[in-house]
Amino acid sequence: QVQLVESGGGSVQAGGSLRLSCAASGRTSSAYAMGWFRQVSGKEREFIAAITWSAGVVYYADSVKGRSTISRDNAKFTLYLQVNNLRPEETDVYYCAMDTRPLYPNNSPPTMRSQKYSYWGQGTQVTVSS
Repeated sequence: QVQLVESGGGSVQAGGSLRLSCAASGRTSSAYAMGWFRQVSGKEREFIAAITWSAGVVYYADSVKGRSTISRDNAKFTLYLQVNNLRPEETDVYYCAMDTRPLYPNNSPPTMRSQKYSYWGQGTQVTVSS
């Protein structure tokens, strides 16, 4: 099994920045990619960004491209998401997730489809005030 624990959420004013972290434990060798999603109750989970664990190939949603950076620390098995210039409509619960499907070839991009991720964290609340 895999456990994912997010941290770094909180309240920020519009235009501000946050850096989220996701610590993975357990069978971390199962990870081929990890991603960040966000969701407001009653709405579909929205893809933000993802990164493949070995090759470091990244993929961003158009809504955050240019103002977000996803990264990982292989030694600590921790995933990060830096988001700048946050907007009030981005007030959500932010989740990290792990995709355990092998990548062929190794430099394939990660998926943005939430259904393909096997493990999820509990989420961290981000509130952006105007």
